[in-house]
Amino acid sequence: MQEFSIIEQYFKNQTQPRRDVLIGVGDDCAITAIPPNHVLATTTDTLVSGVHFLPDTAPADIAQKALAVNLSDLAAVGATPAWINLALTLPSTNEEWLADFSDAFARMCEYYGVNLIGGDTTRGPLSITLTAQGFVPAESVATRSGAQPGDYIYVTGTLGDAGAGLAVLKGELSGAEHAVQYAVARHLNPTPRVLAGTSLRRKITSCIDISDGLIGDLKHILTASSVGAVVRVEDLPLSPAMTELVSLEHAYELALGAGDDYELLFTINEAHLDEVLTELHSVSIAVTCIGQITGQKGLELKLHNQAYLTQTHSYQHEIPLDE
Repeated sequence: MQEFSIIEQYFKNQTQPRRDVLIGVGDDCAITAIPPNHVLATTTDTLVSGVHFLPDTAPADIAQKALAVNLSDLAAVGATPAWINLALTLPSTNEEWLADFSDAFARMCEYYGVNLIGGDTTRGPLSITLTAQGFVPAESVATRSGAQPGDYIYVTGTLGDAGAGLAVLKGELSGAEHAVQYAVARHLNPTPRVLAGTSLRRKITSCIDISDGLIGDLKHILTASSVGAVVRVEDLPLSPAMTELVSLEHAYELALGAGDDYELLFTINEAHLDEVLTELHSVSIAVTCIGQITGQKGLELKLHNQAYLTQTHSYQHEIPLDE
């Protein structure tokens, strides 16, 4: 199949068009309208076979994760997701693969109310690059740089499940079927916290999504805000599936460094705390306080008030240098 026939058959007119899409798939550029008094939020992520997902991952799971990863970035700044560009690199044309991928992609777009407005297809090693855009009130953008000493540190959901799921898929971990299925689902189909992000904006002091692991992502906030933090390891939110699959110590390590959770990590001062907790509870979003921001730079991990030493490190992509 040629590039334009792939676009026409599998990706054009897959979802109901948004009113703010003036020109979408099929022209040289997409044209969109931004609401008054809002600013544009843009993020790009690439998922490569063998690096970001296992080569035998189902195309539907790849589609859902690719979109979730990008929507999670928009959630971290409090943006309402709106538009997606997709660049799809394929080693060959597999119509069954394309049908499964595009169907799952369209369902995910429909669920979150976003439109595919452009992109590209080409031949090469399997990779998926998405550029997601959304909008946020100009005065309400959440960033990494606003944390202040005394702020409380919160996370949504539970941590470490995706890391456990990856270990299951790689044959490194096994256990009860229900726990295994839960962990694998959390790895393959993360839930972007879009509603939490739009609920938190205006009220929090900083925010980031947990993609590379709690330690690494929290350090991004500490660096950007020029502050430090104390994290209580015993307060890390762990799912029942996690504690059934691994020891408590192993669960702590996964929660601290495994990554791929796509939960939100945010800081908030006491003045807005009750309001935020009430609002999140009303929409059934679980959050947990795991520590506090300090004025002394650096990250302290404590377990029952004793220093906690960890061997885990946040995930980093290794890019080989040319010889």
